[in-house]
Amino acid sequence: MTQLPQETDGQGAPIGRHELKTENVMKFLTAGRAIFTLQSLKTGTHFTYQVRAWQPEPDKTLYLVDLLSGPDNTSDYRYLGLLQPEGGVKLTAKSKISAEAPSFKAIDWATKRLATGQAAPGLCVHHEGRCGRCARRLTVPESIETGLGPVCAGK
Repeated sequence: MTQLPQETDGQGAPIGRHELKTENVMKFLTAGRAIFTLQSLKTGTHFTYQVRAWQPEPDKTLYLVDLLSGPDNTSDYRYLGLLQPEGGVKLTAKSKISAEAPSFKAIDWATKRLATGQAAPGLCVHHEGRCGRCARRLTVPESIETGLGPVCAGK
């Protein structure tokens, strides 16, 4: 894990990162195209993930979790596992990350708590300012807060 850069807009507000409230995290993660960062407030360390919805059957949706593992934040993702509806991440035969990896432990712990509405003390969840469903840039303050645009939030 590495320190998050402290890039700001000149008025102290972070650029390109938006904190999600506990009650909005799981809806954002299961929107279909979520990219987010988990940051430890104690250490400042972080991991960036993407969660993609996949429908192997018309009435079944799975959420594939990938971990950013290289310098290119558009293509350097490695498959981690499946996000479970009740929280937690399940490793599969194709997982490229082990259950002992700090990146796996972080998302597994966080989603188990957040799926039940529990706070995750010492954890900040940031999104990149794009809708977790359609990936459009968010501009409305309420949408930035939830990570979902006004149209996508209703779906």
